[in-house]
Amino acid sequence: MTSKQEAEQTQTATEIEQDQLSQAETLTQENLEIEGDAAPNKSDLAAQLEEARRKADENWDLAVRAKAELENLRKRHDRDLSNAHKYALERFVNELLPVRDSLELGLKAAQEEGADRAKLCEGTELTLNLFSSVLEKFNVAVIDPEGEPFNPELHQAMAMQPTEDVAPNTVITVVQKGYSLNGRLVRPAMVIVSQAASKNIDEQG
Repeated sequence: MTSKQEAEQTQTATEIEQDQLSQAETLTQENLEIEGDAAPNKSDLAAQLEEARRKADENWDLAVRAKAELENLRKRHDRDLSNAHKYALERFVNELLPVRDSLELGLKAAQEEGADRAKLCEGTELTLNLFSSVLEKFNVAVIDPEGEPFNPELHQAMAMQPTEDVAPNTVITVVQKGYSLNGRLVRPAMVIVSQAASKNIDEQG
């Protein structure tokens, strides 16, 4: 190998070595920059974590308060429902009290010596009218079907009575009146119902 060739190889090796050094310096600088950038990122992450914890605490407090409010609402609802069941008839009872007062006054008057029968009857009629008005106020309807066709949904037949005066299957006597509440049957009317007279049955036979 000539001196020229050796010199060229030495120059090439030097250039390669310088190249590698340059690349190493570049990589070192980039690593330093990356490390420099990483430090603020960790700080940001810590801040974000702290913010997330703060929000989580706020949401937890809100959830606890909401649960407490729901529990209070449920207790209040249960209390109102219980009171509604207990005192549902309070208004009805208040309306009935004057009827009782009137009955007591009538009984006291009847027990007095020399009581006026006509006045007692008048007082009893007024008390009955008062009681009827209370029932009407609370949508209690009287079922008094005398002269009407027999209706098994509202009437209960106590007996059948042959008659020629009215059509068969007609209510001819109301033994006990019936009552309904808001259209719902509370007690059927106890009635006597007409049937065809025996003579008519024989003629048809």
